[in-house]
Amino acid sequence: MATQLLKFIPKHPNGYPFHLLSKPKTTSSQYVASRARDATFEKFMDHYKSLIKVIAIQDLILANPNKNPPSISLDFLSRLSQKLHLNKGARSFLRKYPHVFDFVDDGSKSGALIMLTKRAVEISEIEAAVIRESLPVVVERLVRVLSMSVSKSVPLRAIFKVWRELGLPDDFEESVIGRYPMLFQLCDGNEPNTHTLKLVASYRHDHFTAAVENWRVMECCKEDSKLDKSSIRYSFKQGFPPGMRLRKNFKAKVKEWQRLPYVGPYEEIGEKKKSKIGIVGFEKRAVAIVHEFMNLTVEKIIEVEKITHFRKWFGIDFNMRDLFLDHPGIFYLSVKGKRHTVFLREAYERGHLIDPNPIYEARRKLLDLVILGRHGLLAEPIESHEHCVDLQQDHFEQGNEIS
Repeated sequence: MATQLLKFIPKHPNGYPFHLLSKPKTTSSQYVASRARDATFEKFMDHYKSLIKVIAIQDLILANPNKNPPSISLDFLSRLSQKLHLNKGARSFLRKYPHVFDFVDDGSKSGALIMLTKRAVEISEIEAAVIRESLPVVVERLVRVLSMSVSKSVPLRAIFKVWRELGLPDDFEESVIGRYPMLFQLCDGNEPNTHTLKLVASYRHDHFTAAVENWRVMECCKEDSKLDKSSIRYSFKQGFPPGMRLRKNFKAKVKEWQRLPYVGPYEEIGEKKKSKIGIVGFEKRAVAIVHEFMNLTVEKIIEVEKITHFRKWFGIDFNMRDLFLDHPGIFYLSVKGKRHTVFLREAYERGHLIDPNPIYEARRKLLDLVILGRHGLLAEPIESHEHCVDLQQDHFEQGNEIS
């Protein structure tokens, strides 16, 4: 069977086999442009790309705790407009989200002060409290990330890239790393003024079960299931974009790939085989590692640029963006907002996490305010989560109409 698999593997111009599901590629931009679109995720990204900018401004405001209430000047934010991609200027962007930001004219030369609304402050406090309460779960997430590394270590700067995605507190160096010396060790990096975060040598890291393995067990335990564990031993949950044409040959490739054995993300890998079969096996292991990493994130979303910082440390020899594009049944890549953002397909239904966690639910409240935009300005103070949900459903129902 392994020999037959190679017939399905398209060739890279350099001679290396691509993943089973990939199509012949020309340029990177053309490959991205040719992907099958999912209107629900794209509609979600219309709001999420704005949320990212809102969070960046919120962080700037909250970084001034000495001011009561915390605030920044409009002049200061205007100077950062290009960096924050506020294309029409800071004032224009802030006016779109009056449920998040307030203006106060203090009469100074620096112009109006920007601060968070009462509701936005409450949401920020709720998120901080939930993160503190979730600390044991957050610590385990970090341990799992280190356990997937070949050397059981990653650069500290890589963790800084994804601290919010992993649900870490903003002072995680002290509150997590410093608080758990029995788990974490901070060492000098290979370059000046850099540090590497390591899992202590005495920690047993081989007892973790990957999320996909739990899914396989659940599939076999369903009342109407005719599957046995051996039939899906190496399978991943697949769900393709609406309207994507699944040809017979394509389905055959998926079926063969699903049966392909691989080394799990928490298992030790041996010497890398340079044969075609060996490369395909390591490609599937790379998918398993990224799949597990995304399961560890709060929102099951991550920017490609951020996860790329872990590629070398996870022993992944493949282009990360192509890895996502090659597996449209597992991941969805959106390019909205001048960034490549990846979703874990199985985790979402109509723009919402199927299995939400407390940190996600706290953050979703801020997204609700972003989705509200300027709605409800003349109404009573907003306690209308139901209204937010109605607006979201309208957007997602429109987005599901594939042309």
